[in-house]
Amino acid sequence: MGNKEIALNRWRLVLGKYADDTLPLPDEAYVEIDEALDFLYERERDEERGGSLSPSQLTVPVWISKVRELFPKEAVEVMEKHALEKYELTALLEDKETLQKLEPNMNLLRSILQFKHHMKQDVLQTAKRIVAAVAEELRRTLEQEIKPVLSGRPDRNRPSRVQMMRNFDFKKTVRKNLKHFDQETGTLRIEKPYFYAATRHQTPWRIILAVDESGSMLDAVIHSAVMAGIFASLPALRTDLFIFDTDIVDLTDRIQDPVETLLSVQLGGGTYIAGALRYASQKLEAPQQTIVVLVTDLYEGGSYAEMYREARRMVESGAKLIVLTSLDPEAQPFYDKQAAQKMAALGAHVAALTPGRLAQWIAEIIS
Repeated sequence: MGNKEIALNRWRLVLGKYADDTLPLPDEAYVEIDEALDFLYERERDEERGGSLSPSQLTVPVWISKVRELFPKEAVEVMEKHALEKYELTALLEDKETLQKLEPNMNLLRSILQFKHHMKQDVLQTAKRIVAAVAEELRRTLEQEIKPVLSGRPDRNRPSRVQMMRNFDFKKTVRKNLKHFDQETGTLRIEKPYFYAATRHQTPWRIILAVDESGSMLDAVIHSAVMAGIFASLPALRTDLFIFDTDIVDLTDRIQDPVETLLSVQLGGGTYIAGALRYASQKLEAPQQTIVVLVTDLYEGGSYAEMYREARRMVESGAKLIVLTSLDPEAQPFYDKQAAQKMAALGAHVAALTPGRLAQWIAEIIS
């Protein structure tokens, strides 16, 4: 796209949708940006906002998520300030009853985490209950993926009452139920199935989750916080969790409380990945039994050379370093590809993973 086209697109975004007749958007890629700007700045006009049947009509929670996807951090901060102070778009944040009527879901959870610092105390208490409800629902979903994978290999010398398909003892089930074989129909009726117990790992592995709390990593932060609690409940794992930007906040002592963990997140700010790797290295007591999961888009705010040095030291210590550029059901990352290639060359495992796939990867390592 040439400079002229870029300038026209920008002028059209400034003028708004009422300039469509004389200056239509020449580039479809700008449509979502235009909708997000229009949702907020149409309030400049004296005319009353009417209803719309347009499928692109935004709501406050969706708008909050959209602007963080579409605009750089500096622009987002200005727009949020305008929304809250200039246009009084505060129903979500200041009205407890409005908040109580909203359906708890991931979109609302994202909005709460992004704007929690603007909430009054009574509204924040309502928000905490929403965070708890969404986090618990996410925990139940993730547990179904994670616990069966990480709960241990089948112990074929010990029976179990826990009925899981991966631990089904086919031979014993057939042998014990032969008396129920129907010769006329040639079928075997299973009165009682039998299962193997899971092997318990003698030496717990340590999982250190280091999570970049920059705004672009919000979904990964949410999933990391909930997964850390699940990991911590497994006897085969010792789990640490800390979040970082240019500073580090260790949340290991709050790992069983996803509400406190998530509300500790301060989205935005710089990113000092080298410092996070150095802090994780200080936790290495038995490197050969440790997996460091670094959740970040790899856009280092400090020195890339320093980041690579810390990564090399960690790998050379014997610890397993996994760099996750995304950790959510979609696993569609936006990350520094050159840094990812360098980290992989240093011996780190670099990938965008779903929570279930991360659990499988960890299970492969510890087995």
